Amino acid sequence: MTIRIFNTLSGKKEPFEPIEAGKIRMYVCGPTVYDDCHIGHARSVVVFDVIARFLEAAGFDLTYVRNFTDIDDKIIQRANEVKKDPLALAEEFIQAFYRDMDALFVRRADFEPKVTDYIPQIQELVTRLIEKGQAYSVEGDVYYAVETFKGYGKLSGRKLEEMEAGARVQVDRRKKNPFDFALWKSAKPGEPSWDSPWGEGRPGWHIECSAMSGELLGETFDIHGGGKDLIFPHHENEIAQSEGAYNKPFAKYWVHNGFVNINQEKMSKSLGNFLMIKDVLKSFHPEAIRLFLLSSQYRSPIDFSESAMEEATARMERLYAFLKRVEDMVGADSIENVKATDRPCWGRFSEAMFDDFNSARGLGVLFETVRHLNGLMDRGGASLSDGDRMSLLNGRADILDIGQKILGILNEDPEHYFESQRRRSLDNRDIDASHIEQLVEARIQARAEKNWQKADEIRDQLQAMGIQLEDGPDGTIWKFKD
Repeated sequence: MTIRIFNTLSGKKEPFEPIEAGKIRMYVCGPTVYDDCHIGHARSVVVFDVIARFLEAAGFDLTYVRNFTDIDDKIIQRANEVKKDPLALAEEFIQAFYRDMDALFVRRADFEPKVTDYIPQIQELVTRLIEKGQAYSVEGDVYYAVETFKGYGKLSGRKLEEMEAGARVQVDRRKKNPFDFALWKSAKPGEPSWDSPWGEGRPGWHIECSAMSGELLGETFDIHGGGKDLIFPHHENEIAQSEGAYNKPFAKYWVHNGFVNINQEKMSKSLGNFLMIKDVLKSFHPEAIRLFLLSSQYRSPIDFSESAMEEATARMERLYAFLKRVEDMVGADSIENVKATDRPCWGRFSEAMFDDFNSARGLGVLFETVRHLNGLMDRGGASLSDGDRMSLLNGRADILDIGQKILGILNEDPEHYFESQRRRSLDNRDIDASHIEQLVEARIQARAEKNWQKADEIRDQLQAMGIQLEDGPDGTIWKFKD
């Protein structure tokens, strides 16, 4: 089966053919670390985390690079506002990034370079472009001359002659063309800077990714990824720099994820609807967040809302309830260390992922399998046949394997998952769990004393608090009605 990828460069879905058989080199633009990460960052990071996981599971030898921009105008501006050293501030937010992404079960990339560790490589690339006549120095700044690169605009579909100066770029009369962009910026007083042939300064934004990807993956590599907002100017300028410097293709396939909207509005600081990951994690389980982010094909926009997250939470609970039900039916000893010998999900799940990494369709395969196996348990009851029992064990092992290795979900024991959900609900509702337990115990005592009126009054009191009781042969359990 051949992977097909929508290539932004060609504007169509193409068969994936790695440059070197069996090996894939992938570079994804990481965050500029001047603030905590928001849910839009999470989508890009989770999407490419799943793509990386799947490519490895499909048998490819993957080298995955995701960078940190740790020196930039935004970092310097924020550092000035909070009166901190810019590099120290950047390191703080790198650690905050790791805390957020670790909570979301995101694996580390093979290489996670920081711009400030690649200054020599950046300067070497800038020097090469100057020597080739594709860049020029003005008063300590170095600019890339876009008119020297004939293919400028091929990724975004923009034509240089049709762009309006001043509409998207800051007009600088020192430039030969208004769309020439900075490769090296001369130092301002108090800013971090490095010595260079053009004077003290620091890298421009675009040059960093060309230098780091070239150093770690080579002058041409397989996949370059990032959010759609990076297509222009960032990725367009990366192509101009790298292909201008080396006269060969930069990246073979360009993969871009869609935006996250908030309640059907574009997420923006001006609208005040930026949702930080650390805040979303207070209300929702990290695996429910991952499930939500993967519930649409990665190129499509996705709308974050309370109802969407409640639906994602309910879907996660269906998966964990299935795992718990199988464990209860066949026994914990029977499922321990079981590996799927027959894989009811993997073939159809892989088919979905081979079609431009369609995680939404892949998740559909998982839920279809869960429905089928739940039906099998409904029909079989306590007297499962040997064949049905094996189907259950294989199906459960296959779902767990796909969930944990590819989708980054189902990482917890079901009992622990439901307990953590209950604690999260208590925290969000500001309810004292010990008080609920006392009321439940009081109702149990009232029932034992056949004081049905008091038992009913306690039940009604709990229902008014949003608590649902379930009486069973093993006792009474409580949970939230929603």
